[in-house]
Amino acid sequence: MKAKITVVGAGNVGATIAMRIAEKELGDVILIDVLDGIPQGKALDMYEAAPIEMHDCAILGYTSDYEASKESDIVIVTAGVARKPGMSRDDLLTTNMKIVEEVSENIKRHCPESIVIVVSNPLDAMCHVVKDVTDFPKQRIMGMAGILDSARFRLFISMELNVSVENIQALVLGGHGDTMVPLPRFSTVSGIPITEFISKDRIDALIDRTRKGGAEIVGYLKTGSAYYAPSAAAVEMAEAILKDKKKIVPCSAYLEGEYGIEGLFVGVPVKLGKGGIEEIIQIPLNEEEMSELKKSADAVKRLVDDMKRLKG
Repeated sequence: MKAKITVVGAGNVGATIAMRIAEKELGDVILIDVLDGIPQGKALDMYEAAPIEMHDCAILGYTSDYEASKESDIVIVTAGVARKPGMSRDDLLTTNMKIVEEVSENIKRHCPESIVIVVSNPLDAMCHVVKDVTDFPKQRIMGMAGILDSARFRLFISMELNVSVENIQALVLGGHGDTMVPLPRFSTVSGIPITEFISKDRIDALIDRTRKGGAEIVGYLKTGSAYYAPSAAAVEMAEAILKDKKKIVPCSAYLEGEYGIEGLFVGVPVKLGKGGIEEIIQIPLNEEEMSELKKSADAVKRLVDDMKRLKG
């Protein structure tokens, strides 16, 4: 029996996720959006490519009809407004909070056993919205952030050294925002620390570009934000879960004391399998790294506190 994946939001991120899922033959896709005709049209267009791409996964679009999402194994939430030039991810808080609340109510009603992957920004805060509304176990709610941020760091390292991206492993922790924490000490080229190849000044420049990676793309696009790399990151998470890969990747997870952080979604290494987040991996951080991670967690907490105030 094929898996069933619902993607909420048929914009660039959601539609590209749907296409990648089908082309990887991970399961049938339900694409939902509030705009009538958009999910139906995009889904049909992608479905008509199936004979060319040679897959048998259905892609079906619906307008606000969550009944179609029943018994989904995974729900990927991309709904919300995208950033514009000059905006931070945090600027989207008020609008996207209301959107994700409504989405979460429908997930709870129609997909009570699903695993939820959150892509909507500000990502870590939106994970809290999903958790508060659905009351799902923490293992079944996660945010797509660390894989994307780490991929950007990996790319910039490979460009700096003119080596294959396949040789690069990198790790980025913390909230998905300007306070994210790229970790050079845990970033390697074929197992060799990047500090053996790149000067501190250049590493600092790569870290800065990683932190501003999304804003750099927004600056070019003017009317939208990144979607190719974010969609690839979300699908990697879905694939690890659906195939029970036990894959260790960084993503936003609910911490209850790990890394000294209590009651917050923050990006950390986790093991992904059929149960969702099956283990939070705790790596030894030095004093500077821990300080940066705590600073990033504090930024997430401020957003969570802001949401509480907005709710009154």
